[in-house]
Order: sequence, then structure tokens, then C-alpha cells
Amino acid sequence: MANKAALEGGPDDLQERIVEAAPPGEDLKIPHRGGYEHFRSTSRTREGPEGRLPVYEWWERTEIAE
Repeated sequence: MANKAALEGGPDDLQERIVEAAPPGEDLKIPHRGGYEHFRSTSRTREGPEGRLPVYEWWERTEIAE
């Protein structure tokens, strides 16, 4: 089973809040509404149905160039 991560912050309409975790030292980049939502790893964890998950916090959005 892939490692999972919990997302905090970002757009309210971002559906998935439990996603595949990024490799150590890398940010998560989630495609959303014609752009990407970027999340950075924190030192926090959260307990949930999937077990204890690392928390990634939203820090910026970038647009996809057309």
C-alpha cells in the first residue's frame, strides 16, 4: 500500500484530502481547476481511518500555462 498524506488548507472545493504522499523532501502538487495546489510537509501527523498520516499544508497555487 502506498504511503498516504493528509492535506490541510487550500481551496474549500478540493475533494481529496487523503492522497499519496510525496517522496521525503518533496512537496505535493495536486491538479485542481486549471492549475496546481501546492502542499508542503509539516512535522505534524493526524490520526484517521487510514491510520497516522503526515500532514501537508497548502502554501500556493500555480496556473497551468495554455
